[in-house]
Amino acid sequence: MAFLLCQQAGIAEHIRIIDIAFDDELFSRYGVTIPVLNFNDTELNWPFDLQELKLWLDKNGITYHQ
Repeated sequence: MAFLLCQQAGIAEHIRIIDIAFDDELFSRYGVTIPVLNFNDTELNWPFDLQELKLWLDKNGITYHQ
């Protein structure tokens, strides 16, 4: 679902997917808040909708295409 929102915002080709299942530190940190978008040490944790995603992108100066 989150990746679909990234596709709708036009940023999917810039997303790097990291599987946290075998990383104890990341799993402990994110647990149930995955998926998480991270850019320059700012994070957007799940759940989020398209409007929240676009707001986060704008706040971080990330250009997206609709």
